[in-house]
Amino acid sequence: MKNVLYVFLAMLALTSCKKNDFVNFSGNITNQNSDSIVIANRQTGYNKVIKLDENGTFKDTLKVKDGYFAIFDGKQYASAYLRNGDEIVMDADGKDFINTIIFSGKGAAESNFMVKTAINQLEFNKGVMAMIELPQAEFDTKLTTYVSDFKTRLTNKVLDTAFTSAQSKNIEALERQVKSMHEEKMYLKNELGQGKAAPKFVDYEKPDRETVSLDDLKGKYVYIDVWATWCNPCLAEIPSLQKLEKDYHDKNIQFVSISIDKRDDYFTWTDMVEEKNLGGIQLYANEDKEFPKAYRISSIPRFILIDPDGNIVNADAPRPSDPKLVELFNSLNI
Repeated sequence: MKNVLYVFLAMLALTSCKKNDFVNFSGNITNQNSDSIVIANRQTGYNKVIKLDENGTFKDTLKVKDGYFAIFDGKQYASAYLRNGDEIVMDADGKDFINTIIFSGKGAAESNFMVKTAINQLEFNKGVMAMIELPQAEFDTKLTTYVSDFKTRLTNKVLDTAFTSAQSKNIEALERQVKSMHEEKMYLKNELGQGKAAPKFVDYEKPDRETVSLDDLKGKYVYIDVWATWCNPCLAEIPSLQKLEKDYHDKNIQFVSISIDKRDDYFTWTDMVEEKNLGGIQLYANEDKEFPKAYRISSIPRFILIDPDGNIVNADAPRPSDPKLVELFNSLNI
């Protein structure tokens, strides 16, 4: 009998030490925007709706694959890091969900880290376009400050090591991306600044196989749209570009669209030119790499404005949908 008792106690001890294979998730949302919240992970397809009571209180268990989750309160999204075995309490005010959300309980540190990161990132993103215009020293100071703050917060020993490893890679990727943006902006400003001789394209084909070079267009301003048929942001600019072509059809400017589609998509390009009745001068780059490389074109659409003498006005000109483009045209008396 005594042996049986020992075995029973040993089994009980093992059971009590075993990690739960679910997350205990509870909390309260004041001024809620919905009668429920949604927990989702797009990568795994996980999606669960948790009902709130009349006071905004909720409690549920989630069986998840450890990782990152989006929490939707009916109006705004926040991020969380969930692992089976965690016991997390979430409190927030629906009037300002992102800025008031607080996690507590076992396993809450990672989610609180992500909340703070999201708030910082929103503020950082607001100023990043202005930041990449700064001289090197000022740019370095601002970026280093942001990255150092992020890394300092990662030294919290409570954080899961897999989480800190992933977050370290994330901040390093962001740092590389912003540095690349700054380098490109400085190149455009210094090497492709206003008044510099514009790098040329030579003998690009129209749909009727007639060829056109940039030199053929001297005497007028040239507004170039570098695009491709597969690029949705490019296609979104077409109506605004067509309106510009109509508004400026008798002005001292040529509108040129250069397709960088692959050779396999040549007829997709010619068909689209016809079906969408694309105006201006439609050209095909035929996989020429030199023209995009000369202008440091890393993403499309990209717009370039060249003056009647063949010099650069703006190597990264405003899009057709941007009111600043008409302001630029007006400043040049086009």
